[in-house]
Amino acid sequence: MNKSQVTNLVALAILVVGYVLANNFVLMIGLFALSGALTNWLAIHMLFEKIPGLVGSGVIPNRFEAFKDAIKNLMMEQFFTQENIDRFVSASAQDSKFDLKPVIEKVDLTPSYERLVEVIMNSSFGSMLGMFGGAGALTPLKEPFIENMKSSLVEMTQKESFHDLLKEEMDQPDVMADIRAKVAEIIDARLEELTPQLVKQMVQNMIKEHLGWLVVWGGVFGGLIGLISALLMSNL
Repeated sequence: MNKSQVTNLVALAILVVGYVLANNFVLMIGLFALSGALTNWLAIHMLFEKIPGLVGSGVIPNRFEAFKDAIKNLMMEQFFTQENIDRFVSASAQDSKFDLKPVIEKVDLTPSYERLVEVIMNSSFGSMLGMFGGAGALTPLKEPFIENMKSSLVEMTQKESFHDLLKEEMDQPDVMADIRAKVAEIIDARLEELTPQLVKQMVQNMIKEHLGWLVVWGGVFGGLIGLISALLMSNL
């Protein structure tokens, strides 16, 4: 049983006690407390549920498209701004996080070797090589070529000049804009998975527990107003 239900039941109990005992003070306290608690409970309920005849009820599921747009705007304008992306790229470059060695090690350079063989065979050296078995004569060079090529690429990408060039290219406005566009596409794709029911549940889980205190204080202040009203009526 949550705070809202407890508050409503306590207010109802006070109202019943005041009615049974014919005590105007207790009756008024219970009546106003129940009125305040029920009014606030209904207002909270109307945020999440559509109630026929009550205009404006069910505002959260009804406006879930606007809710998704608000999430996207928050992400793009607060987190993935042009400045934040540029700062991230700069920090990554300074921290030497652009280590391309693992990538290069996984790259298949066989097409590069085959292209080299093709160039050699189409050159004037090709006819001479044909007397020694043609392209097959170069096969023993395949593994050393690939290994040395990868070693050279790794060495090149670890040079400071390469990182400076990479950072310079990453700092280009069109590159940053492309990164931001890709991020926006990812966010859009994820938000498309949201449904009105899911949005309602997300918001409900976040704030309903805290909104329960509105019912509690509605009952408390309602009861105080009822007590003051009873005192004023008794003095008339």
